[in-house]
This record gives sequence, C-alpha cells and structure tokens, in this order.
Amino acid sequence: MNHRTTRRVLPLGLLPAGIAIALSPAFAVAQEAAPAQEQQATTLDRIEVTGSRIRQVDTETAAPVLQITRSDIENQGFQSVADILQNISAAGSPAISRTSPLSSGEAVGGQYIDLRNLGPNRTLILVNGKRLGITNDGLQDVASIPASMVERIEVLKDGASTIYGSDAIAGVINIITRKNFEGAEANAYVGQYDQGDGQRQVYDFVMGFTGDRGSVTAGVEYSKEDPVWARDRWFSEVRFPTGEKSDPRPGGLSGINQFGTLIRSNGSRFNLIRDGQERDATDFSNFRPTNGTDVSNPNQQSTVYSGIERRSVFFNGRYDITDSLSFDADVLYTDRDSFAQNAGYPYQSAAFGTPMSANSVYNPLGSQNTGGPGEVVNFLRRGWDVPREVNNSLTTFRFSGAFSGGFEIGETFWDWDAGYLYNQNEGKQISTGNLNTQAVALAVGDSFINSQGVAQCGTAANPIPLGFGPGACTPWNPFVPAGSLAPGGLANPDVQAYLYLPGQALSETTTKVYYANLAGTLFALPAGDVGVAVGVEHRKEQGFFSPDALAQTGISTDLAAGPTGGGYALDEIYAELQIPLLADVAFAKELTVSVASRYSDYDTFGDTVNSKFGFTWKPVDSLLVRGTWSEGFRAPTVADLFGGVSQSFEFYTDPCDTLFGAAGGSAACLADVPANFRQPAQAGGVAPGPGTQTPVPFLSGSNPNLTPETSESTTLGFVWSPGFAEGLNVSLDWWNIRIENTIVGDDPSTLLDDCYIRGIASRCQGPDTFTRDPVTGEITSLSFGGRNAGFVETEGFDFDLSYSMETAYGKFGLSWLNTYVSKNELKVDNLEGVPSQQNGFGGNFRLRSNASLNWEKDSWGATFSSRYYSGTKENCYFADRCTLPDYSAPDTQGLNVPLNELGANTFHDVQVRWNAPWDATIAIGANNVFDHYAAPAYDQPNSGFSYYGGFDIGRFVYLKYQQRF
Repeated sequence: MNHRTTRRVLPLGLLPAGIAIALSPAFAVAQEAAPAQEQQATTLDRIEVTGSRIRQVDTETAAPVLQITRSDIENQGFQSVADILQNISAAGSPAISRTSPLSSGEAVGGQYIDLRNLGPNRTLILVNGKRLGITNDGLQDVASIPASMVERIEVLKDGASTIYGSDAIAGVINIITRKNFEGAEANAYVGQYDQGDGQRQVYDFVMGFTGDRGSVTAGVEYSKEDPVWARDRWFSEVRFPTGEKSDPRPGGLSGINQFGTLIRSNGSRFNLIRDGQERDATDFSNFRPTNGTDVSNPNQQSTVYSGIERRSVFFNGRYDITDSLSFDADVLYTDRDSFAQNAGYPYQSAAFGTPMSANSVYNPLGSQNTGGPGEVVNFLRRGWDVPREVNNSLTTFRFSGAFSGGFEIGETFWDWDAGYLYNQNEGKQISTGNLNTQAVALAVGDSFINSQGVAQCGTAANPIPLGFGPGACTPWNPFVPAGSLAPGGLANPDVQAYLYLPGQALSETTTKVYYANLAGTLFALPAGDVGVAVGVEHRKEQGFFSPDALAQTGISTDLAAGPTGGGYALDEIYAELQIPLLADVAFAKELTVSVASRYSDYDTFGDTVNSKFGFTWKPVDSLLVRGTWSEGFRAPTVADLFGGVSQSFEFYTDPCDTLFGAAGGSAACLADVPANFRQPAQAGGVAPGPGTQTPVPFLSGSNPNLTPETSESTTLGFVWSPGFAEGLNVSLDWWNIRIENTIVGDDPSTLLDDCYIRGIASRCQGPDTFTRDPVTGEITSLSFGGRNAGFVETEGFDFDLSYSMETAYGKFGLSWLNTYVSKNELKVDNLEGVPSQQNGFGGNFRLRSNASLNWEKDSWGATFSSRYYSGTKENCYFADRCTLPDYSAPDTQGLNVPLNELGANTFHDVQVRWNAPWDATIAIGANNVFDHYAAPAYDQPNSGFSYYGGFDIGRFVYLKYQQRF
C-alpha cells in the first residue's frame, strides 16, 4: 500500500541528493506483511531512488533496479565487490581479465564491470550517489571499495545520462556504504582451490557509533589473492587443449626455446645437442639441425590467474549542525598491488637488428672458433632464466563532502545539497624480464678473451670495460642452455644485470566535481504532488600515463610507448519533473509520468543535450507497468584524445591463412597473398593456430578528433505481486540500447576481417591500416586506434522472480534472475550497403541466469546457487571441432565462415552457516562445488588462454567467521 506525504523526518530528509535508498521490490526478499491496521497507521518518508533525484514515497519506479543486499553479500562465497557484480545476469565479460597475463597499462590489476556487454566505460559507477574515479581510459575499479563497508548495491539497468551525465549509457551501479553503524564487527575469510593454490584471505574490521547529532562509521580491510599458475590447469598448460582434463592437445608450443637456436644466412637452423651432457656452446660440432623438439611451452612459466593484494580504509561521517543543516563526508583510501608473470621474453635477433658478430668469442661459427673470417649469425632465444613479471600498484584517495538541508515554502518542503568530490589515482607499473636491445647488440657484438682469460666486449685494441654500469658491457652467449652457469650463459647474474633493466611507468588521474542540487514539490494535483529536481555540476578530469625512457625510446623489448597526458572540463545543468496524472480511479490506481533533461558543455568538443521520459501505471494494486525512453552520451576519455602511439606484439588471426583463416583462398585474399599463404609466427615459420602473436610490432594510438557517442535507450516492463501468493514478486522488462557514432577500439583481427570477409574497402591495405610484403604476403605494418564509426545495438529481456515463505521446516527464499539477449548487432563503419555483424561470440552469451535458494531456521542457514551461461560460437580451428562448417551470414558477403558451437555451462555454489550463541556466525562453502569446467575456447575470449576468462577455474572452498561486538 502506498502513502503520500510531505512530512519529513530529518535523518532521511537530510541525506544528500543522489544517494539511492530504495529499489524495485521485484528483486528484494519479500517481507512479512504487517497487519492491515498497522499499515494504515504507517507514514512513509520521501526518499531517493537510483536513477532519479526526486524524493518520493513509492519504491517502484519507471526504470528497473536490481538490489544486492548486505545479506546477499554475506550469503555467498565471492568477497570482492567486483566478483559479486561480475556474477549478476546483466553483467558482460570482464574487461582486462585476470586470466590475461600479457595485458599492460595503467588499468591492469583493477576490476571493471561491463553491463550489457557494452564495455565497462559505458557503465557509470557511483559511491553513495557520487562518481567513482576513473583511469585515463575511463575505467572505474569497483574492487577499490571494501566489501565490508557495503550496505547494498543498486544496479540501474537503464540509461541515465540525463541524471548523472556521461558514461551512463548501459546503466548505473550505485554502491551504498554502511552508515549509522552502532558497535563493532570483525570478519575473516580464507579459501583456496582444490588444487591447493589460489589462496584468498580477507580480514576486515568495522566499527561505528551514533549520537544525537551525528554518526561515524569506519572500516579497514585487507585482502590477498595468490596467483594461479597456468601449468596447474589442464586448459592452460598447453596452448590448444582438447577439452579433456587428462588429455591436452599436443602442440601449439613456441618455436623459441630456452636453449637458443642458431640461424645461418641461408635460413638453416641449429640447436645445441642435449643429451644430458654439458656441451660446449662455442663448438659448432656440438650443434645439430633443429627438429620438432626444439620448442618451449611458455605457459609453464605464466600465471593463469593474477595475484592481487589490497589494503583499504573507508570512513563515513554525518553531523547535524542544526536541525536543518547537516554535513556528510566519505573518505576512501585503497592501496592495491597486483602481480602477473609470463615466460621469459622470446628474443629474435633479426627482428631487433642485433645479429651475433663474426668476431664474438661465443659465435660457434665466428672467427675465433673456426680460424677463418667467421660468419655473422642470427639467433632465437627465450629468456627462460628471467621470466617477465608485471607488478602494478595503485593508490586511490577519494573524498566526498556535502552540506545539505531543507526549507519550507508554504506547505511544501525543499531539500538541497551542495558539495565537492575529489578522487586521485596514483599508479606505478614495474616490469622485469625485458631486454635492453642496445645492451644486447653490444653483448653479442665483437668480443675477445682478455689477459685474465675472461670474455670481454670490444677488441683487444679497443676494449669495453666489463660490468653492467654506464659505458660497460658483459658478453652474452645465447646458445648456453637455461640454468647452465657456463661462461656467458643467461643464468649468470652479471649477464642478467647487464641485459635486463626494469621498466617503470607512472600514471595519475584526478577527478574534481563541484555540485549543487535542489529537490521538492512544486504544487499538488488531485493525484499527488508534482515533484521537481534541478542541479548544476562542474567536473574536471585530468590524467597522464608516462612510460620510462626505455619504452619511449623503443630500446626495450617491452615495446615503444608514448606518454599520455591531458584533461577536459565541463559544466552541466539538469532538471527533472515527476507528474502524477491519476490515482485511485478505475484501471489507474496510479499513473505517473516523469521527464528530465540535461545540458552539458565540454571544453573539448562543445555541448550536448540529453533528455528522458518515463511512466509508471498501476491498473490494479498488484500490477505495475513501467517504461522509459532516454538519450545518452559518452565523451571521449583522456586516453582517447591525448594518448601516445605505442607498439605491441598483438595476438591476431589472419583471415587469409589457408589452414585456419576464414577467407583463406578467397579472391580478396589472393589479390594480396600467394595461394599457399600461411600466417607467420613470432618465432619464425608458420603459425600453429589462430590467435598467434605477430613477429613485427603493430602500432596503436589515440585520436584527438573523436566526438562523443550518442545513444537511445528504451525499456518497457511490468512488476507483478499477486495477492493470492504472498511473498511472490515477478518482473519482466524489455530493453533496447542503440549507440551511434561509437568510439571503436580497434584490433588487428577485426581490421583484417573487415577487409577480407566483410568487404569494407576503407579497411584494406593502405598507410593508415596495414601493409603486406608483396612477395610473401606477410603483414609488415599495421596501425589501429580509436575512431567514430557505425553503431552498436543490443536488445533483450530481463525476467526476475523472487518468492519467500515460512514453513515448519524454516523460512525459504527463492531468487531467479535472467537476462536474455535477442539482438547484439555491431557496425564498425559508416558505409552504405555494408551489412552489420552479429556479435554472438566470446563472452556474448544469449542467456545468463542465476538462481538462488536460501533456507533459515533457528541458528542455521544454507544457500544453494546456480550460475548458467548459454552456449556461444567461435571460429573453427580444428576439423574435429567444427559443428557449423557451412555457416554464412549477411556480414560475411556470402562467404562460408565455418563456426564451432560451444555448449552451455552451469556452475553451482553452496554455503552452510551457523549463528553461534556468542554473537558470531561461522560459514563454510564452495564455489563451483561440482568442479565443473567449460570446453576450451580457442578464440581466447577475455583471456590469454584457450578458456573464457569469466569462468571458474576449479572448485573453490572457503571458511568465513564473523564476530559482532
């Protein structure tokens, strides 16, 4: 039953505008109904709902909102805010997955949520109604918020640019922290995978007190998640697993091994004989022609799941200065460290122009070992003795403070708030295991044996001092096997110290926001009060990302990268109106419409206006019909506009490859490549499969001419709470989001597919796209970056059901949430007549469904949950795994593009808990309790391995202890 009143109770009325407190009951656990007499006597206060700044009594709004309560968080085995959100049905694939150890840049180590699979920078994250700070790429690390301080999370599954500004295209996530906490609480959580790895520890302490004029709540949290190694999972121990845990597909190993390969000028390759004896690597008689065993498996040295360590402090306080004036403040401090490792760098001397000199003492075909003039040779060598490690640290400081109050005009009451938000992220990335190519050139250049019988760089007439400081040199013999301490071997500390220098990159972003909001009632209509909210905001975003001199000059195998630096500022004003049209009449217990508009003026591209319309209609008390239409936009980020050009050895699939390329042998390909073309591998030779790393660096960069994306979002649905089934709530919502002028983050595979499969001429060979060797067909250069082009449109349905009931056997609660995607369409160009493409690959699941059954009786409780992912498709890479060999679609221009269907997957979680008499709760549980694994995905969606990066990687067992004081 809904009640309307203008009565205001100070503790609620003085909450700053933007803090969402209520949500759609379709997602809440139903509560027992109060007696009718008590219901009639109850007076409700106006509160704010996520997606609107108008305070209202009704918690059912025009837009669908999902709530994750404090008890929902405690009754599951996922402890970080990011993991909790990643498992809701509306979430898309994880960005910068922790299963991608080769990812680099300032955002690595953070965790970012992507609603509707539209990208994490199209989902706006709020903390208590205020923006969370962003990276230069516009990403918002939700894991920086300690889960112990979260009261609830509200997910607005609708566009909200008119209310919150840029980035709220796919939806809004509002993380609401605990306030007015009385007492203290300590929690401990420890868990690990069945394999005995990936241990996670979380320890937190929350305390607070409330008084007559205010309250203080503070919490500290420490969490540590150990890495998981690729060698310890069947799907990552080799590059192309079969899908059987005990039978990995052989092959797919790197052609660059840890023992060194000698390459003569005619292309013939040789390796040191390995027969258990210590062979002299300067004697060519100890070498034999390379065979199939001269490879290495880099996955044996890589992490499949990166490690993360966090330390967080959160403080919330409120003080009522007078009965009508309050001050609220939030302070967040988070320090995050992450770790990922890859196998030692696969060095190719020819790619860096550093062949071994004919006058090197370590050249087995050199003048000092053959007695003749000697021969210059090239070499391949994986730096197995020095794995590549990436350590990212990020320190976040966030302050939000606001004065708020209220005043009366006649019989109406108005709320106001004015405040300031400051967020700063300072990052440091330390990378090791990359070689200084200038040092390599000297180390394999001329050398001689000095008077002490030690190899020294230079010549006897012009020696270079031994050592690893400025002006010094230490000779290197790349043919000494890994682990050997033979002279010049990579296992020698002096050689490592000379060849390897740690790389360092620094980053910083700041967000500053000044704002003021006013909300109240204009006048009363027969159906209720006309509510209004207006506000202004000034926001400034600044940031930089600065690689060190090694990266900027390009003399490191860590690739060349330019600095990013810049910022932008904007001024905004918005207005929102809520108009009740009908109430308590036949077929209209309630009919309310809302309209809103926002004007934004950026100093980078100009201004934009975005508006929204919504309605709620209750034909009967038990049924709510709702709908919205809204415009949205996303402004280019600092990195989009001001990022530097950088190199990268990208993993890509050439569609013209005649073994696994989708367009191999087509007329378009034969115009550019020979009939027997094979994609080259980084180590030389041909690629063993799709997604192979390029042997030449590609270029990517920013575009200062980018303009904002624009969007239109529509939702229509109902919420039904039938009177004949107390405790049952059902909702169904249709949604559609179309984004125009999209800022396309390009990649090499998409660029090549656009040219050879989709026939987009502007994406074919040219100085701004890619070039090929005219004889071999190999790609010699490729450039990609951001651009405004085409559109993205996605459409689907959210169906949710919750039910609770009391029985003699305890209280049962059922929650079932579903997201079905009926359309996911992408067009990456502005050309007429070129069809769009259906994006049904990788982590784009047609249906995601979560079901949870909860039971409580006396001191005991249990929760059983299931997470369902429907099947997807991927390219066919192996004949025995190709279920759709004759697949074609409009966007393939009639060309057959064989696809393989991957089956659906369901992961089950369980928790059992006991409320101890000493005011404690002990819980044990398991995520993925049945130890389910998905089939391998050779497209490597959101992962550096042939397995979807969002799936569980084994059974995870945990223990939780909570003590209340």
